[in-house]
Amino acid sequence: MAVGRIRRLDAQPVNLDGFAVENADLGLIALRSPHDPAPSLRLEDGRVVELDGVAEDDFDTVDAFIAAHGLDLSVAPEAMALPDVELARLFVDFAVPRAEVVRLVSGCTPAKLARVLALLRPAELMMAMTKLRARRTPSNQGHVTNRADDPLLLAADAATAAAYGFRELETTVPVLADAPSNAVAVSIGAAVGAAGVLVQCSVEEALELELGLRGFVSYAETVSLYGTEGVFTDGDDTPWSKAFLTSGYASRGIKMRVSSGAGAEVLMGGAERRSMLYLESRCVALARAIGAQGVQNGGIDGASVAAAVPAGVRELMAENVMVMARNLEACTGNDALMSESDVRRTSRTLPILLAGSDFVCSGFGTIERYDNMFGPSNWNAEDLDDWLAMQRDWGVDGGLRTASPDSLEPLRRRAAEAVQAVYRWFGLADLSDESIDAAVDAVGSKDLVGDDALAVLNAARTIRESGLSMVDVVTALAESGFEEEASRILSMLKARVVGDYLQTAAIFTPSMDVLSLVTDPNDYAGPDTGYVPTPSRQAEIDDIRQARSVSDLRAEQASWASSSISSTGPAVVGSDPREVVVGVSPATGREIWRTLSGLLVVDVLQEILAGLEEEGALGRVVRINDTLDLGMIGLSAARLAGSGVSVGLQAKGTALIHRRDLPPLANLELYSVAPVLSRADYRLLGVNAARHARGAVPEPAKNPYTDEAIEARYHTAVVSLIAVERGCCAPVGPDELKVAE
Repeated sequence: MAVGRIRRLDAQPVNLDGFAVENADLGLIALRSPHDPAPSLRLEDGRVVELDGVAEDDFDTVDAFIAAHGLDLSVAPEAMALPDVELARLFVDFAVPRAEVVRLVSGCTPAKLARVLALLRPAELMMAMTKLRARRTPSNQGHVTNRADDPLLLAADAATAAAYGFRELETTVPVLADAPSNAVAVSIGAAVGAAGVLVQCSVEEALELELGLRGFVSYAETVSLYGTEGVFTDGDDTPWSKAFLTSGYASRGIKMRVSSGAGAEVLMGGAERRSMLYLESRCVALARAIGAQGVQNGGIDGASVAAAVPAGVRELMAENVMVMARNLEACTGNDALMSESDVRRTSRTLPILLAGSDFVCSGFGTIERYDNMFGPSNWNAEDLDDWLAMQRDWGVDGGLRTASPDSLEPLRRRAAEAVQAVYRWFGLADLSDESIDAAVDAVGSKDLVGDDALAVLNAARTIRESGLSMVDVVTALAESGFEEEASRILSMLKARVVGDYLQTAAIFTPSMDVLSLVTDPNDYAGPDTGYVPTPSRQAEIDDIRQARSVSDLRAEQASWASSSISSTGPAVVGSDPREVVVGVSPATGREIWRTLSGLLVVDVLQEILAGLEEEGALGRVVRINDTLDLGMIGLSAARLAGSGVSVGLQAKGTALIHRRDLPPLANLELYSVAPVLSRADYRLLGVNAARHARGAVPEPAKNPYTDEAIEARYHTAVVSLIAVERGCCAPVGPDELKVAE
């Protein structure tokens, strides 16, 4: 039987994950398979006649498309002649311009680029990502879905996500036919939250394109590419059909990127014994060849497959860098939960957050895990505060900001009411005020009232069959009192006509300016270059809702002030051998009234005095005014006590028992962890102080057990409390205090 330590480890979330032995024959290998082809490129009369060891006559459809459209043959001989290590070093050398790396990579075959990326260590991948991403300004993308396809909740959640700073929102459906309703609801909600938020409804490709043509969505990314012909064939697709679809989106002013990523071919049994990185290199080369604006990769649905093998998470990041090196927009993974371990999923994302990406997450789940119809994301609604704290910790821009808690109720209500108005305007559904109230306050779909799936389905069917377009929705909003939201959606439709956001890595700012490779190119060239948040943006990053200042603490403490502790004059030396003095710090009963444990100071004093009384001691309370050091407070109080024994108490709750003949830093007992102390602990402190005073044996007292991060939670409050204490210090003698019973 395993020992207790191993049994404890077995119960940890990380052991819910799957870990695979590397197996090249199954494609369960991250960076280098012995079956990956050696890089090669042979040209004849300007035509590719050999690609990565495959002769032209033996090309499959993937080879053929890349050979015809995916390589810059004017650069290829130069790029292919470079040793792998030399090219890899160019990726991380900030003295080499980004444009030069992009130029050379345009001539690299998939096998060549995969071998180069496999050489980069994790820190080097971060350096490469910092330098090679297309857009200077990082951003983030979120999922907005729910199990009920409830349009009111979708709108409220979309508005919330937009308020937190997401510049793209992706929805999908548990019921395919609900897609038009979901697209309309999320687009309206996004417009309530902020201007310029792009919206996608991820469904079957023909329906998704139809939604785009009617203006209900503004971008697409679920056009899947695969690294082997067999998997393409299983999906009834070819590179040519994907290229045609790509042009269909672009020609209608709809931004589009493709999706790929490690593990897809493995899961479909078509990895052909190749490494995940090599297969993804083929996908990224195809994305460049078919004219997509970017790639969503880094595992995606197969992230847990990659993460199951050695160096798998490193491979996921290498995929992302590969996209950047091909001069495409990078929507970097993180939309699939690759681990139940908080540590592992954070380790997967943190390097990307620090380096920066066009979209740090492809699908941060802005809703509850159970409501994410894509499956749980690597980051979900319950992780928003963690994300904002990580941005603040490192001083980096992860695309999000803190939404004021007070602003969310009216924002969510307006979004839900806007959808209610539009659905009533067109006779799609009569969504009740009671349903709005529930959606506004809901954590997720479990908190809704009723579940009229048929009403949503009928609304979606009417939207699709009636020929409604987003222009009609604009009219309904404007006529229903939602003029600003109507204007924001109309601006998005106008932008579709202009087409500026069809540039690589394009997003809109809230003022509808386009940030892209063209208008906001990444100019990182070493320290003190590249993207740095503006002072106003840095202030947003720093301003998380949990941050507290000394003035905040003063105000909070003032709310607990009372007349329960009062001064009765100067304190004198006692003579009764039964007397134990309770010495308190300068701010006690002046500016600090509540301890770190939540107990009021007066309650703590009453418990200590009650404990003294139980053991026959006489308790007296004095305030030591000239020091905040607990040892000196205790010693000063002991020198005033007739018994020579004291209890020392800081207002924040830390306490000890002292004796007049001991050095200041010595003591008889110490309660050092104030946040976990209870009334019973303080009463025992009084009991033991009395026993020390009369020479009896005290009951051993220990700080209570806790596995809470006491230092992390309370140290900042301690800093503020100590600042208050220091401000109350004065070179005057102690004063006697009266404590209300």
